[in-house]
Amino acid sequence: MPKTNDTPRAQVLIVEDETDHADVMADALRKPGHVCTIVSDVPSALEELKGGSFDVVITDLRMPNSAGVQGVSGEAVAPDGGDAGMRVLEAVRSLQPHAETVMVTAHGDVPTAREAFKHGAFDFIEKPLDLPVFRSLINRAAEAVLLRHDSGSGFSDLVQHDGFEGIIAGSEPMRRIIDTVRTVAPAPLPILITGESGTGKELIAQAVHNNSPRKARRFIAFNCAGQAESLLEDNLFGHTKGAFTGAEKDREGVFEYADGGTLFLDEIGDMPLTMQAKLLRVLESGEVVRLGDNAPRKTDVRFVSATNKDLQHSIAEGSFREDLYFRIKGAHVHLPPLRERREDIPRIVRHVGAKYALTLGTPSPEFTDASMMRLTAYRWPGNVRQLINVVQNMVVLAGSDTVDVRHIPSDIVVTDDDMDDASAGPNAASGSLAGTSLEQLEKRAIRETLKLTGGNREQTAKLLGIGERTLYRKLKEYGLR
Repeated sequence: MPKTNDTPRAQVLIVEDETDHADVMADALRKPGHVCTIVSDVPSALEELKGGSFDVVITDLRMPNSAGVQGVSGEAVAPDGGDAGMRVLEAVRSLQPHAETVMVTAHGDVPTAREAFKHGAFDFIEKPLDLPVFRSLINRAAEAVLLRHDSGSGFSDLVQHDGFEGIIAGSEPMRRIIDTVRTVAPAPLPILITGESGTGKELIAQAVHNNSPRKARRFIAFNCAGQAESLLEDNLFGHTKGAFTGAEKDREGVFEYADGGTLFLDEIGDMPLTMQAKLLRVLESGEVVRLGDNAPRKTDVRFVSATNKDLQHSIAEGSFREDLYFRIKGAHVHLPPLRERREDIPRIVRHVGAKYALTLGTPSPEFTDASMMRLTAYRWPGNVRQLINVVQNMVVLAGSDTVDVRHIPSDIVVTDDDMDDASAGPNAASGSLAGTSLEQLEKRAIRETLKLTGGNREQTAKLLGIGERTLYRKLKEYGLR
């Protein structure tokens, strides 16, 4: 995709049944140099997507369709046009997955547009159009495509919509995890998910369920931490009327409630040893016995568990049963902490910022390079959960389209420990930069920024505020690759 000054010149497909409205959009985009193709219905859009190549697709959410027209997967398209924009979005994802889709909608269809956002749309904008805002939105979509085109599998992937169960995965470790989930989800194997708190273990468990033959049945998540043993047993296996004081009627536990579906037990490493023995028996027999009852009841669940503990260490300490460990670990998914996949942070920030702006009814915010660098450098001890909360806070504080460093909460402080030890100065261990030469600091800044951008020199130069020729000279001078 070529550039006109600082703006990427994109191939844009406009799908709009109102000719005047389509012409206005095209005229607004041709000024900065975009090349626009206009079609007025879904069948024509499908033909263009099959035969042409586009960077950005703009589609009205509602348009009249032709009865009997087939969609991308061959099914008939409804003639009322109520889901026309969603059909176009589906076609873009199938035929031109590199492209970004922007939805144009009336005020009453905002909930549907938000649903489109969840399914991979870049953003949406309401009628009547504010043309400067519209042009800025399309420019940002074009820039996202340009980054992917220029950087291959590096920094560009951070702005790509993954489209897999809401999991944001630009980094190689997360891509491998998604591949693993896709592979093991259809099988009946139990799955153990490990990782620090806030890394998204329940999201992975939900993805396993949604991609399994049990997806039409219940997905039940239950946290084992912080519960008394008697209450935990009651919640897991249920009770009969009169089993204890206050048991006024029969109650099924989560095993029975999830029958036919998926049961996700979080923080299984915190389960008391006596309950571990009872859980093992249930997993091996497929039967539960309610409190106050003697008769076993058959259950059929896909069992997924998670913990933030090192279970092998717990086994060595005697706080976790080895036989249960082997029973629950049919397949193992380990989620790395956010600090070990920093390249995902810009993608998460943009995604969360745009999604939260939707709930506030405000335009998708733009994050300055300085704010993105600060967020990326932080260690995030609370992982993705903490990052989400911080980004939402920043969007509220900004109150405008641009989010800057001043909107970052004061407790998000980047220290020397947050930086890579291999690129730190000689006094990094003490947390001080005193005595570190300017040459070492400059070399360190270049190395860390290259790492952030996946080796993209143009983006690195932009973030550092220097020219590309200067960057090339510094790379050679410092022996950096």
